[in-house]
Amino acid sequence: QVQLVESGGGLVQAGGSLRLSCAASGRSLRTSSTGWFRQAPGKEREFVGGIRRSGITTYHTDSVKGRFTISRDNAKNTVYLQMNSLKPEDTAVYYCAATFRTTAQAISTLNFDYWGQGTQVTVSS
Repeated sequence: QVQLVESGGGLVQAGGSLRLSCAASGRSLRTSSTGWFRQAPGKEREFVGGIRRSGITTYHTDSVKGRFTISRDNAKNTVYLQMNSLKPEDTAVYYCAATFRTTAQAISTLNFDYWGQGTQVTVSS
Protein backbone atom coordinates (compact mmCIF):
# COMPACT_ATOMS: atom_id res chain seq x y z
CA GLN A 1 0.00 0.00 0.00
CA VAL A 2 1.44 3.33 -1.16
CA GLN A 3 -0.22 6.61 -0.26
CA LEU A 4 0.63 10.09 -1.50
CA VAL A 5 -0.69 13.26 0.15
CA GLU A 6 -0.26 16.72 -1.38
CA SER A 7 -0.31 19.90 0.68
CA GLY A 8 0.74 23.54 0.46
CA GLY A 9 -1.79 24.90 -2.00
CA GLY A 10 -3.69 28.11 -1.49
CA LEU A 11 -4.60 31.53 -2.85
CA VAL A 12 -1.77 33.83 -3.92
CA GLN A 13 -1.39 36.98 -5.98
CA ALA A 14 0.30 36.94 -9.35
CA GLY A 15 4.05 37.05 -8.87
CA GLY A 16 3.90 35.22 -5.57
CA SER A 17 5.31 31.84 -4.57
CA LEU A 18 4.11 28.54 -3.14
CA ARG A 19 5.82 25.32 -2.15
CA LEU A 20 3.80 22.16 -2.60
CA SER A 21 4.64 18.97 -0.73
CA CYS A 22 4.03 15.35 -1.69
CA ALA A 23 4.41 13.15 1.37
CA ALA A 24 4.56 9.39 0.82
CA SER A 25 3.99 6.36 3.00
CA GLY A 26 4.42 2.68 2.25
CA ARG A 27 7.53 2.92 0.07
CA SER A 28 10.49 5.23 -0.29
CA LEU A 29 10.25 7.87 -2.99
CA ARG A 30 14.03 7.59 -3.24
CA THR A 31 13.40 4.45 -5.30
CA SER A 32 10.68 6.04 -7.43
CA SER A 33 10.13 8.36 -10.30
CA THR A 34 7.80 11.07 -9.02
CA GLY A 35 5.87 13.51 -11.18
CA TRP A 36 3.81 16.64 -10.67
CA PHE A 37 0.68 17.23 -12.74
CA ARG A 38 -1.99 19.90 -12.79
CA GLN A 39 -5.57 20.06 -13.98
CA ALA A 40 -7.65 23.19 -14.53
CA PRO A 41 -11.46 23.07 -14.75
CA GLY A 42 -12.58 21.63 -18.07
CA LYS A 43 -9.02 20.74 -19.08
CA GLU A 44 -7.04 17.54 -19.28
CA ARG A 45 -4.41 16.82 -16.69
CA GLU A 46 -0.98 17.96 -17.87
CA PHE A 47 2.57 17.14 -16.88
CA VAL A 48 4.45 19.83 -14.96
CA GLY A 49 7.71 18.11 -14.09
CA GLY A 50 9.25 15.18 -12.28
CA ILE A 51 12.24 13.71 -10.52
CA ARG A 52 13.87 10.33 -11.19
CA ARG A 53 15.32 8.04 -8.54
CA SER A 54 18.73 9.38 -9.54
CA GLY A 55 17.62 12.90 -8.62
CA ILE A 56 17.56 14.12 -12.21
CA THR A 57 14.68 16.53 -12.76
CA THR A 58 12.66 17.29 -15.88
CA TYR A 59 10.32 20.23 -16.49
CA HIS A 60 7.72 21.15 -19.05
CA THR A 61 9.73 24.12 -20.27
CA ASP A 62 7.03 25.80 -22.30
CA SER A 63 4.63 26.06 -19.36
CA VAL A 64 7.06 26.29 -16.43
CA LYS A 65 9.62 28.61 -18.07
CA GLY A 66 12.21 28.14 -15.33
CA ARG A 67 9.86 29.25 -12.55
CA PHE A 68 9.34 25.86 -10.89
CA THR A 69 11.83 23.63 -9.07
CA ILE A 70 11.36 20.03 -7.96
CA SER A 71 13.35 18.55 -5.10
CA ARG A 72 13.24 15.55 -2.75
CA ASP A 73 13.93 15.18 0.95
CA ASN A 74 14.74 11.51 1.42
CA ALA A 75 14.66 11.69 5.22
CA LYS A 76 11.10 13.02 5.12
CA ASN A 77 10.09 10.85 2.16
CA THR A 78 8.69 13.98 0.53
CA VAL A 79 8.95 15.55 -2.92
CA TYR A 80 8.48 19.30 -3.27
CA LEU A 81 7.37 21.61 -6.04
CA GLN A 82 8.63 25.15 -5.50
CA MET A 83 6.63 27.58 -7.64
CA ASN A 84 7.83 31.15 -8.12
CA SER A 85 6.53 34.07 -10.20
CA LEU A 86 3.10 32.51 -10.29
CA LYS A 87 0.66 33.51 -13.01
CA PRO A 88 -3.14 33.23 -13.18
CA GLU A 89 -2.71 30.52 -15.82
CA ASP A 90 -1.05 28.37 -13.14
CA THR A 91 -4.40 28.06 -11.36
CA ALA A 92 -5.25 24.36 -11.13
CA VAL A 93 -5.44 21.36 -8.86
CA TYR A 94 -1.91 20.00 -8.53
CA TYR A 95 -1.27 16.27 -8.15
CA CYS A 96 1.79 14.20 -7.42
CA ALA A 97 2.21 10.69 -8.76
CA ALA A 98 4.81 7.94 -8.46
CA THR A 99 5.97 4.74 -10.08
CA PHE A 100 8.53 2.29 -8.81
CA ARG A 101 9.17 0.59 -12.14
CA THR A 102 12.57 1.04 -13.72
CA THR A 103 12.48 2.38 -17.26
CA ALA A 104 14.54 4.42 -19.67
CA GLN A 105 11.46 6.28 -20.91
CA ALA A 106 11.22 10.03 -20.56
CA ILE A 107 9.53 10.80 -17.27
CA SER A 108 6.72 12.71 -18.98
CA THR A 109 5.61 9.48 -20.68
CA LEU A 110 5.74 7.14 -17.67
CA ASN A 111 2.74 5.14 -16.49
CA PHE A 112 2.33 6.36 -12.92
CA ASP A 113 0.79 3.84 -10.53
CA TYR A 114 0.04 5.95 -7.46
CA TRP A 115 -1.68 9.32 -7.24
CA GLY A 116 -2.46 11.79 -4.50
CA GLN A 117 -5.77 13.56 -3.99
CA GLY A 118 -4.52 16.94 -5.19
CA THR A 119 -4.14 20.41 -3.72
CA GLN A 120 -5.76 23.57 -5.08
CA VAL A 121 -3.58 26.44 -6.30
CA THR A 122 -5.35 29.69 -7.16
CA VAL A 123 -3.44 32.69 -8.52
CA SER A 124 -5.28 36.01 -8.61
CA SER A 125 -4.61 38.85 -11.05
